[in-house]
Amino acid sequence: MRLDQQLVDAAIAQLERRWPAGEEGGAAAVYLDDGRILTSVGLDNLNGGVSLCHETGALCQAYTLDAKVTASVCVFREGDALLVLPPCGLCQERLALWGPGVEVGVPDGAGGWRALTLREVNPHYWGPQFTPDGSWPTKEMHSS
Repeated sequence: MRLDQQLVDAAIAQLERRWPAGEEGGAAAVYLDDGRILTSVGLDNLNGGVSLCHETGALCQAYTLDAKVTASVCVFREGDALLVLPPCGLCQERLALWGPGVEVGVPDGAGGWRALTLREVNPHYWGPQFTPDGSWPTKEMHSS
């Protein structure tokens, strides 16, 4: 499944279920290759060191299900504005498990969003340095 408005809407719906209108918060949604959508939110905690990215729960669930993630989007509400956030470096690492073709939402610079692949977001990913032919590391390499 490719990143589309339905996935963004699923993340927004999760955000609205978790945080009341007007309250700052975020949520994420991922597509699995069979079309299922998983959503999650990050942990708020007094100790910022134990916080998690909004995508983490959905990515862990996908991994638990041994399902392939094909697209991921993270949304954040700041005041009345809804923002699509690109994946941070940690989430790029988490998503790398499913390969360079995973689509992620990024801001388009005009208040909206667009989809890019992980390879486009991070063209200098370090993982291929450790493969014999310079290709993106396989799932097996990531988990060994």
